[in-house]
Parts: sequence; structure tokens; C-alpha cells
Amino acid sequence: MHDASTILLVDDEDSVQKLLTYPLERDGFRVLQARDGEEALARFADDRVDLVVLDLMLPRVDGLEVCKRLRAHSSVPIIMLTARDDELDKVLGLELGADDYITKPFSIREFRSRVRALLRRAAAPRREGAEPEVIEADSVRIDVGRRVVSAGGKPVQLTYVEFELLRALAANPGRVFSRQSLLEALWGGSQYREPRTIDVHVRHLREKLERDPATPELIFTVRGVGYRFRDV
Repeated sequence: MHDASTILLVDDEDSVQKLLTYPLERDGFRVLQARDGEEALARFADDRVDLVVLDLMLPRVDGLEVCKRLRAHSSVPIIMLTARDDELDKVLGLELGADDYITKPFSIREFRSRVRALLRRAAAPRREGAEPEVIEADSVRIDVGRRVVSAGGKPVQLTYVEFELLRALAANPGRVFSRQSLLEALWGGSQYREPRTIDVHVRHLREKLERDPATPELIFTVRGVGYRFRDV
């Protein structure tokens, strides 16, 4: 039984499929290909998928809609491929929940490093085997072992990256993290990464967890530096 991670690669360009499938298979991954949004959703439903690489511009059902539909019932890690850097906010949108994005053109080395980092992150909780740890602050409860978050007693759906970001901050109440150190903590490196990505994820966390995201009581901005979680 081969238990290599399965990656669903969704892009309508044959050249991109060939370019990305080869290095992934060489790294030992199993690659499923889809050329449009409908095919992507069908393949995801039929197979166990560990990570989705999803182009923003797709025929029939576009990448944003595919991301949204996957997120409705799965927290599978999703990397969006986008042709424009200024689409960051849309790609990492709250209602969509992509975990990472890469702007075309990109290097194969960068792509492989993103895929490996996200799969490593997704697998980490299953490897830890430590006693479940629970962090509570105000009405927010974070069950680290089970990766379950609730606010005001109601479950909150977080993406992999949102959960890891919250966990990093909440496990160190009062400590100030720079955007750079958060990029390191989340992905094991800040190379190729736009620090503004952290701001987008923090905004989404506030919208999901804070009573009033405009006046946060949990995740505070430290101007010119980064972020900190409230002292409990």
C-alpha cells in the first residue's frame, strides 16, 4: 500500500500540468489532474486528497468557486495559483479560505517548497501524539490536540494556516511576533513570501473570533512590529 500524499492539480493549461506534475511525482507524490472546476470537484469527491493546487482562472467553475465549495465541507490545504499579486486579498478571502498562494510565473523550487511546507504542517498534528492542550481566552477555546476552535460556545471553522497562526499567537500570550517570525513559524521560512499575507490571515481570524473585529480584544496589532495575543 503506497501512502504517498495525493495532490489534486487543477489547471486548464496542459503546459502547466506537465511542468508541475513531473517534479511532484519525482518527489514521490501521487498527482490527480483536473482541467476545469467541475472536474476538480468530481475528482475530489471520488478520491482521498491531501492537498489541492488550484488555478484562479478556470473554465466552467472558476478557482474561487471551487475553493469556496471545497471549504464548505473540508479543511484540506489549498494553494491557489494566480497571475496577479494584487489578487491576494481575493485569493485568501474569508469566505474562501485558501491556505497559500503563488503568483505566476514562479520557480519550480518555490512551488515544491510551498507544497512540502503545507503538507508538513497538515501532517504535524497527527504526528505529535502529545496530551491534548487546551488554550482558553475570554470566550475563545482552542483545543490544540483536536484542532477544534470555538467562540462563545459555537464552533469556528478555521483553515490550516489560520489555526496554526492562532495557535502560535495564543500559546505565547503577550509575546510580540513580527510578521517575519510568523511566516517562519507557519511555513518554516519567509523566502518568496509576502509579509502582507499575515495581515490578511489576521484580519480573517478577527472576523471569525472577535466580538467586534474593528476593536480587537484578542489579537492586537503592535504598530510597526507585528501582532500579539492578549495576556490571559
